[in-house]
Amino acid sequence: MSIFVLMAGGTGGHLFPAMALAQELRRRGHIIHLMTDERVSHYGEAFPARETHVVPSATPSIRNPLKFIRAGVLILAGIVSAWRKLRGINADAVIGFGGYPVFPPFMAASLMGIPGILHEQNAVMGRANRALARFADVLALSFENTKFAERYGITKIVTGNPVRDKVREVAKSVGYTPVKTNGVIRLLVFGGSQGARVFGDLVPPAITELPEKLRKRLRVTQQCRAEDLERVTEAYRAAKVNVELATFFTDLPERMADSHLVICRSGASSVAELCVLGRPAIMIPLPGSLDADQKNNALFLEDAGGGWVVEQATVSPQSLATRLAGIFEEPQVLTDAAAAAKNLGQPQAVDILAATAERVAARLNDPATIGEKDV
Repeated sequence: MSIFVLMAGGTGGHLFPAMALAQELRRRGHIIHLMTDERVSHYGEAFPARETHVVPSATPSIRNPLKFIRAGVLILAGIVSAWRKLRGINADAVIGFGGYPVFPPFMAASLMGIPGILHEQNAVMGRANRALARFADVLALSFENTKFAERYGITKIVTGNPVRDKVREVAKSVGYTPVKTNGVIRLLVFGGSQGARVFGDLVPPAITELPEKLRKRLRVTQQCRAEDLERVTEAYRAAKVNVELATFFTDLPERMADSHLVICRSGASSVAELCVLGRPAIMIPLPGSLDADQKNNALFLEDAGGGWVVEQATVSPQSLATRLAGIFEEPQVLTDAAAAAKNLGQPQAVDILAATAERVAARLNDPATIGEKDV
């Protein structure tokens, strides 16, 4: 039995793969602790950790000197706080899943000589992981050709991006059901872990533009921000479309599996779950990212034929409606895309990462001996 401390930024994209690993390590008889930030309250209630530790952190900004200084003070406080917590936990190894909240505890673990793994979920290595990579023993990647990972001479292993138990369970039991001629078409729309205003602005008017015969066949499930519910409801009512709206779906894996097509962002966890489940998607990457990580994630799926990338800056309700009509009128396109997505799925990712974590923990007294052949 080993003690592992998992470290993740408090958003779904970082916490979900950490949760998947925690579930697997617990099955193997290990003790799990979680270190994260205050946002964990939105997602962390079901996290299978013996204890959750909130550590102070901040995102540094060189554009604003005052904010930079304030962030530096918080990061130092976080390192001290994490040091004290880690000293009481007596961890055998730590695993970081990215985001600046990981920086203080991972640095503290490094200073204490605790072996560490960094897991990168995206096709582009995140800035926090880039800052921490030199202090890690192993860099675990979701994509073979992860951008920027080649800069680091540490041990690397391609594990894939772990998905939660529920996703793997659903993937085993629910196959893709092709759209039947003149049959129901199930469309799922969600915008990451919080929902995206753009989908409330874009998708209902696009659906309204579809021919009536297609609108009658649609069964839309859409995640909305609370402040958008009323206007989105009214838009679908006017279009006479069968719809279910909610601010959050606790059973999202089941709803993804029940859909013929998904419209979503392209965060790493969303793309990984689409692939494990084998569901085609129209992906609208979050714009404004300095490293275009979501776009690169989406292109990975599009290049394999498992989905379509639509840029938020150029898409309109009319252009989205045209694309939807073309897809819905050729059901074989959806079936082929579902199969292509499924071929990219990596349901074994959590098993590989868990085995790697056990190897690292077992080499606690000599982490330098962890080599590529070992992991």
